[in-house]
Amino acid sequence: MRVARAIGWADVADALREHLQVCCISLGLLLMAAVCPHVAPLSSVGRLPAALIAVAFPLVGVSAALDALVDIADGKINIHVLMALAAFASIFMGNSLEGGLLLAMFNLAHIAEEYFTSKSMYDVRELKENHPEFALLLETSGDESVQFSNLSYTKVPVHDLEVDSHILVRAGEAVPVDGEVYQGSSTITIEHLTGETKPVERTVGDAIPGGARNLEGMMIVKVTKSWEDSTLNRIVQLTEEGQLNKPKLQRWLDEFGEHYSKVVVALSLAVALLGPFLFKWPFFGNSVCRGSIYRGLGLMVAASPCALAVAPLAYATAISSLASKGILLKGGHVLDALSACQSIAFDKTGTLTTGKLMCKAIEPIHGHLDVSHGVNDPSCCTPNCESEALAVAAAMEKGTTHPIGRAVLNHSVGRDLPAVGVESFESLPGRGVVATLSGIKARNRENELAKASIGSVEYISSLYISNGESEQIKQAVKCSAFGPEFVQAALSVDKKVTLFHFEDEPRPGVCEVIYTLREKAKLRIMMLTGDHESSAKRVAKAVCIDEVHFSLKPEDKLNKVKAVSREGGGGLIMVGDGINDAPALAAATVGIVLAQRASATAVAVADILLLQDNLCVVPFCIAKARQTTSLVKQSVALALTCIVFAALPSVLGFLPLWLTVLLHEGGTLLVCLNSIRALNPPTWSWGDDIRQLIDGLRLYISDKLNNSEFSAKTVPL
Repeated sequence: MRVARAIGWADVADALREHLQVCCISLGLLLMAAVCPHVAPLSSVGRLPAALIAVAFPLVGVSAALDALVDIADGKINIHVLMALAAFASIFMGNSLEGGLLLAMFNLAHIAEEYFTSKSMYDVRELKENHPEFALLLETSGDESVQFSNLSYTKVPVHDLEVDSHILVRAGEAVPVDGEVYQGSSTITIEHLTGETKPVERTVGDAIPGGARNLEGMMIVKVTKSWEDSTLNRIVQLTEEGQLNKPKLQRWLDEFGEHYSKVVVALSLAVALLGPFLFKWPFFGNSVCRGSIYRGLGLMVAASPCALAVAPLAYATAISSLASKGILLKGGHVLDALSACQSIAFDKTGTLTTGKLMCKAIEPIHGHLDVSHGVNDPSCCTPNCESEALAVAAAMEKGTTHPIGRAVLNHSVGRDLPAVGVESFESLPGRGVVATLSGIKARNRENELAKASIGSVEYISSLYISNGESEQIKQAVKCSAFGPEFVQAALSVDKKVTLFHFEDEPRPGVCEVIYTLREKAKLRIMMLTGDHESSAKRVAKAVCIDEVHFSLKPEDKLNKVKAVSREGGGGLIMVGDGINDAPALAAATVGIVLAQRASATAVAVADILLLQDNLCVVPFCIAKARQTTSLVKQSVALALTCIVFAALPSVLGFLPLWLTVLLHEGGTLLVCLNSIRALNPPTWSWGDDIRQLIDGLRLYISDKLNNSEFSAKTVPL
């Protein structure tokens, strides 16, 4: 390579390599050379074809020769080496025209492949380039509202923004990192992030993903995530990683390709050298029979693995198609796993339901004075049992991301509650929270701080050593005046138990999602939840799920996921919102998480992130995975068919070298075209494919007819 650079060969090769205009000029000159002997005015110019070839061949041969030498020096035998050997061998055999046509068509085919590949890729560079590098950091504590006309801000790099800082976002600007509206309101668009075309309104308290574009108005945004954890950076990272993480078939083809190329060279040499002895072919050929060397070159061209190498292009195409709709995959292997799964499990709260719980009632059920008569005894709680319980629960849940904790905090806003402080705090995932409180004194122990626990009814009842007392609590829950239909959480403060009742509603459109997964995807569907039986079955009935597993701790969900994965054979899809779901998501064959709600741990273990807070994209993901794996299988079959139908006639001497190249590269382009079909909307069956094709043709014809009628009406008289 140093010699090539020293003499300028490398610079010339870089300028000519796979240059569309240069390839077209070379191909045009070679075609002129091919027709010269058959056109009367040009046939009289005897040296014209040779002159045209002498000009055209170097345009495509200079870079091909250098690339082949570099690969051979590195010990690589690939498609570029095979093509270069065939082309330059043609010169020594007196077939320089065919050698030039071979290289020109090969380069044009590769330019077309790169074009199709680039069309299939989700271009994260555009996101990077359009994303602001700086943010307007406000010089305010955020404790009070400010006047937009009197703002003081500093321009800082987005990487330096800290959580809980406040930034100014003006009309036409992009939100640099994830945040929530602190002051002002506006309309934003997130089409380039999630594919959602409809602009959305955002006002105080609403979340905004990083990369969202502010269409109008001015907002002060409170930063909720650093640049490293923001939505836009996550899209860029996961899309790039997903395109680099190759599926099993692609990794195998990459390893197979190099060995296969060496076998092709060996077989081509065998045909060229042994043909005269085995089949009485001449070495160099004559007017009656093509030579064995010519046949060997045909085999080298026809059997090269170019079409096989691009067969997995459908994986990258599908990953890009999904990314453009806000569905991020951690590699093509996820598509293979997803298409093979036979079961799907949903978390309940925040996944099948909205997750926006509302506290409907607070009910003292055990340990309170005169609880059976509904009388508030001042010596029991201050100022009353419900208010004290709400104050304690709100203090313990401050800063939480769990739906129940958020519901408690929302219910406490604007209420006159006693002051409660948390001295120590411990979170027990899947069970609840334990804390030591200030402001609440332990009953009959004035010098001790009260201890409190909040969590599921099962967890709170398990804290009471006496079996009789534990059963009393469970019985009190069953006899609750508000019935068993609500989502429930229990609070224990100094042996006093209070029951919180929450209401949660199914997500809009979730029944249609379940119907599609059951009837079209043919999946076994189940719900896994930590809620009690009555609440779980109420939601399951509302969303049309028959199989329900309730009262599950995180380890129970994990064991259930493992068991179903083993039983089903094809694997299990787990869909959750990332709260207490991380172990189950990690153990599932494919873990799908709603990224807007998910914790960092859930994002790390999940295989698919849904940027849209919408379950309707889950059937789309599964259909896209099945479509992609089917397209890859078609592409491999098509590539092998093209190799066989080009190689066999070439060895038998039926095809000239240039036609062999045309068949070979034509097959490669067919594989590319088949692969980019992964950009089309997925369907569930061949019948759906045919209907989609007919509808597309009907729409195309209708548009053409409408355009022609419009043109006829606008023609001036």
